[in-house]
Amino acid sequence: MAFSFKQYIQKHTRITEAQFDQIADRWDLAPRTYTKGRILLHQGDLSGYIYFVTKGILRSYLVDVNNKEHIIQFAPENWWMGERNSSLFNEPAAYYIDVVEDAEVVRLENQFIENAQKICPEFVQLNTYLLNNNIRHLQNRICQLLGASAEERYLNFIHLYPDLTLRVSQIMIASYLGITPESLSRVRRELASKYAKH
Repeated sequence: MAFSFKQYIQKHTRITEAQFDQIADRWDLAPRTYTKGRILLHQGDLSGYIYFVTKGILRSYLVDVNNKEHIIQFAPENWWMGERNSSLFNEPAAYYIDVVEDAEVVRLENQFIENAQKICPEFVQLNTYLLNNNIRHLQNRICQLLGASAEERYLNFIHLYPDLTLRVSQIMIASYLGITPESLSRVRRELASKYAKH
């Protein structure tokens, strides 16, 4: 279920209507519409924003010296997307952020959560949760890429992003998994055959 930004904040904090109104008066919380293919952050630029997705899909990816894309993360509805290395430490972004599927996104300044916690102290806990959740996902990504088989990686992808197999291309999924599209096709055929026998 996709949440509006207000619904998401209410779900994860005990924010009052008055507090949310204060925050909404101070910052622009209206969703922005971005079309598929729009680049929100270029690799090497400084990141000024974090994004909350209310509709559609964003992705983060880097481009190596051979001009090959490596997808780091997808952000469908109710996910956050940002480049923390740049936004927190004011360093050039290590990767791109772009729009995979036409999207509605709440674009927030890097200091939003830090400033919002002055109005609603529970934003401290929300920020801690988001940081720890980001670390958890990155650790899992490292373990998957270093030690899991292609089939295990694909099954983990389905578990993490249950509705994305029909919304993003096989090429993108393969890039995320760190395998070739041909290997992904083989894995899907083998899984289909395996489950057909049960």
